[in-house]
Amino acid sequence: MSPEIVLMTHFAASDEFVNPVTARQIETFAAATRGLPGPRSLSNSAALLGWPAARGDWVRAGGLLYGLSVVAGKTGTDHGVAPAMRLATRLIAINRVARGESIGYAGTWRCPEDMPVGIAAIGYGDGYPRSAPSGTPVLLREREVALIGRVSMDLLALDLRAVPDAEVGDEVVLWGPDLPVEHIAAAAGTISYELTCGVTRRVLFVEG
Repeated sequence: MSPEIVLMTHFAASDEFVNPVTARQIETFAAATRGLPGPRSLSNSAALLGWPAARGDWVRAGGLLYGLSVVAGKTGTDHGVAPAMRLATRLIAINRVARGESIGYAGTWRCPEDMPVGIAAIGYGDGYPRSAPSGTPVLLREREVALIGRVSMDLLALDLRAVPDAEVGDEVVLWGPDLPVEHIAAAAGTISYELTCGVTRRVLFVEG
């Protein structure tokens, strides 16, 4: 074990690049550690992007290492990084549903016309956000289709009108390089970190 002590701090608002709180934290840390030996570590992912004065000797990149944006309204690709996670499942059923019929628990979404509805084998028991509303996009045959109705524990329903050639067994992409997780997080009222950390052990993880 190294006897060297690293002097560290952590920022409360580094993702807000004009927030004076971070500037004050940098100044306070510099004053508190002045004259003390040892390397300094201040920067998380957001500080790496927006606060060059906080670079220090060590950086602690978190989300950026996994291709995630740490700035509201941005995606990882906006920062020049590629997403490390892709979440996908399969279409396990397609039903023709009549106009006016409701979809999902509590019937929160009704079919505006006779239409195909797909069922994808994933839900909040797998880590997909239950708070994702109708209209949240998923990818099917490289086209966006909308989630409809409430997310259940094991399943979610999809509006297949945009993909009339969809078939049972087709891959459904919930997020990945072509559908940024940041977009799903924004729709669900959360952050990408929560979604990527929340995928459960029920999901098969494949590296590569």
